Amino acid sequence: MVAVFLTFTALYRGRVTLAWALGYLGLYAFYVVTVVLCTWIYRWQRRRSLVYSTPATPEMLSDSEEEDRVSSTTTSYDYREEYQPLLFYQATTAQILVQALNPLDCRKWKNKPVYWRVLKVLKLPVEVLLLLTVPLVDPDREDRNWKRPLNCLHLVISPLVLVLTLQSGAYGVYEIGGLFPVWGIVVIAGTALAAVTFFATSNSEPPRLHWIFAFLGFLTSALWINAAATEVVNVLRSLGVVFRLSNTVLGLTLLAWGNSIGDAFSDFTLARQGYPRMAFSACFGGIIFNVLVGVGLGCLLQISRGHTEVTLEPDGLLVWVLAGALGLSLVCSLVSVPLQSFQLNKVYGVCLLLFYVSFLVVALLTEFGVIHLKSV
Repeated sequence: MVAVFLTFTALYRGRVTLAWALGYLGLYAFYVVTVVLCTWIYRWQRRRSLVYSTPATPEMLSDSEEEDRVSSTTTSYDYREEYQPLLFYQATTAQILVQALNPLDCRKWKNKPVYWRVLKVLKLPVEVLLLLTVPLVDPDREDRNWKRPLNCLHLVISPLVLVLTLQSGAYGVYEIGGLFPVWGIVVIAGTALAAVTFFATSNSEPPRLHWIFAFLGFLTSALWINAAATEVVNVLRSLGVVFRLSNTVLGLTLLAWGNSIGDAFSDFTLARQGYPRMAFSACFGGIIFNVLVGVGLGCLLQISRGHTEVTLEPDGLLVWVLAGALGLSLVCSLVSVPLQSFQLNKVYGVCLLLFYVSFLVVALLTEFGVIHLKSV
């Protein structure tokens, strides 16, 4: 609600200053700290209650915790042990690299239908590219997914991807002193670091600083997503020019659905696996991140390029319809969820779907001029 209020105020003022942008980012930082602190307090109180609880009054587990307990007992067996060789076998460095870059699983390939195989073949180039550029750390595995030759290549390729995808490669091709490009320095530094890592580590045991690869993988993944999103926006703009559609219509329909479809499937999966609270929280957490970090960081980058402030030009009634619909949906959830004692049913979900359809119809009618303000 505070984020929506800040957005309403910014639209009414018509500008975003440096202090306002920092306020957006500071509010999100305060939100994250509050969530982490409340989670820590909840777990501390829960451990304390378990210590003082008597055997006659066992601790009641929540739905998600009960699901965790049942799933941990039923799926604790690691079926990968069946495929481990009976005799000790040490793979060479070249074999480790080839296996790490192979996205195909022969056991799955034999049991899958034809359409799955065709789709898998089409995805192979992208999967190989991601394996080659994005390091992955898996704490659930004994070796934490440490692949020495591939991880050493990551130290060269991942930073190169970072500088060549950031700002469409503007920083990567920049020449320092007009002599040497930035990407060349990144390749030299990455090669030196990869050589040190290769000769200072072994194939069987991950190094102490293996966790750094997780941050490198996160940054590389984020920039790959940013590059893909940029291309999607460019394609949608081309479609808008061809079919004579405004950017607002594209943003309300195709672009909005494209941005949200991944989050929607993630929330569906979490809810079906027995974590409805996590899915419900992710819905609102995504909105808060988009509003606070999206607006705050975007305006901050614009101000850093020499502008004293970012001027907002509300495009008539439509902007207020968008902001008003977001605020109204949050208010409705703020009132209805506590009234239902936080036990949500299908009626609540149907009401949200009807609200979105109504909002989309009103927004499109406003964009096409069917709904408009009367001129005085």
